Amino acid sequence: MTFRFALAIGCLLLGTGARASDEAPVYDLLIRGARVLDGTGTPWYYADVAVTGDRIVAVGKLPANAASKRTFEANGQYLAPGFIDPHSHAWPAIGEEALASAEPLLTQGITTVVLNPDGTGPVDLATQQLRIEQARPGVNVALLVPHNSIRIQVLGYQNRAPTAEELVRMQSLVREGMEAGALGLSAGPFYPPGNFSKTDEHIALARVAAQFDGIYTSHIRDESRYNIGLIAAVDEVIQVAREARLPGIVTHIKASTRACWGMSAEVIRIINAARAEGVEVFADQYPYDASGTSLSAAVIPGWAMEGGESKLRQRLKDRALRAKIRASVAENLENRGGAESILISSNRADKRLEGLRLDAIAKQRKADAVDVAIELIARGSPTIFSFNMNETDVRAFMAQPWTMTSTDGSLLSEDNGMPHPRAYGTFPKKLRRYAIDDPVLTLEQAVHSMTGLTASIMRLRDRGVIRVGARADLVVFDPKTLRDNATYENPRQLSTGVTFVVVNGVVAVSEGRVTQERGGRVLSRARE
Repeated sequence: MTFRFALAIGCLLLGTGARASDEAPVYDLLIRGARVLDGTGTPWYYADVAVTGDRIVAVGKLPANAASKRTFEANGQYLAPGFIDPHSHAWPAIGEEALASAEPLLTQGITTVVLNPDGTGPVDLATQQLRIEQARPGVNVALLVPHNSIRIQVLGYQNRAPTAEELVRMQSLVREGMEAGALGLSAGPFYPPGNFSKTDEHIALARVAAQFDGIYTSHIRDESRYNIGLIAAVDEVIQVAREARLPGIVTHIKASTRACWGMSAEVIRIINAARAEGVEVFADQYPYDASGTSLSAAVIPGWAMEGGESKLRQRLKDRALRAKIRASVAENLENRGGAESILISSNRADKRLEGLRLDAIAKQRKADAVDVAIELIARGSPTIFSFNMNETDVRAFMAQPWTMTSTDGSLLSEDNGMPHPRAYGTFPKKLRRYAIDDPVLTLEQAVHSMTGLTASIMRLRDRGVIRVGARADLVVFDPKTLRDNATYENPRQLSTGVTFVVVNGVVAVSEGRVTQERGGRVLSRARE
């Protein structure tokens, strides 16, 4: 008898949810004949998995007479824990009844999302949780405490350090968020007003999150060479993690713009060195070569955003200040690869521009692209896709054992511009392209980066693994048909090949179709 088989039999004997031992077991759900990728990174194995209520109650070769209210024949397809997205912009849509079903997420196999990344989101997490619960989400939702939003509430858009009294107030707001069940603190020092903060402010706030066994995740201050540079920005996350004594995450890790291509090797070196020193440092990543952000965040210098967008518009009316801003915009636009590397994804002021490149718009208007960019920002900054990453760096970061998988994606209504294709295809794309067709990782490693690794970092203790007693968040996918179909030009294409999804024991996807049975919950650090 092999150790794995003996372990499986032991699990069955120790509590499978069955009735008396001489009767046929009865389960709510039974998945038979799957190749199990259990989320730990170990090699797949054949097993049946049984669910009662919202828990996995048996894993192994179950008796032929085991009965269930519902049975799914996997026929050798892969069965994994439900995928966990540690960086999602699904808020506020996930709090709206019409969008809370989260179809683009479920068809990727995502069963849990972590909201309020990059330091953005509501400060009042209790109210946010209530709104999500009332919308009946199709996926589980966990929250972060957003640093930028707290800074706005306490300091507005002032470019200065908080006073001692203001810092205490900010710490109190972090504590309130953690007490409401947040998983940790999110920061976005790349964006205003977070870019006005200093490292010691982040450490002081992260120490509060650490008291609750929380994490610190950051859209780092610079992913290229816009201000302090990529390496110094990664060092800042390491410093916060070291001094606050909590896990630090370099979110959507990248070496952005041509000037930084190839710097993945140095970033990997310093993260590995910090980990060897005993500092908990991790990263998450989406498998695409274009980022998504606002045009103003991409090209406007930070100092020009002090006071918010209204102050920026005033500065643009001042001839001398406009000239100074224009020089920075020209430099930043060139650093991103020029106007041809910028695609307008959403533009409320003129939706006809959506899907066009900035250079094409400039050509239409017979104007300089720098001036066009400034004018678009002045009328209400559009969102963009910025094509500025290198495949070699993408693959290098992906191969690291400390890199999680994330979408950085939004849930958008049909009339709300073009979502980044990562919102529809991240997880299937990584599995298809980088674990099956042209492997950077084994399938086991890729699934681990989507499940067990993320759950352990985020302290989601009963999720991200297939074992007896774990929450029944499960995904079945067919390696022959698994595809991401979303493109930059046509991003609203659902992924295919995810055949069966379970969220807290509720069947959310069956035969590749979303069932509209919503099993999602708001997860709390205190309850997980």
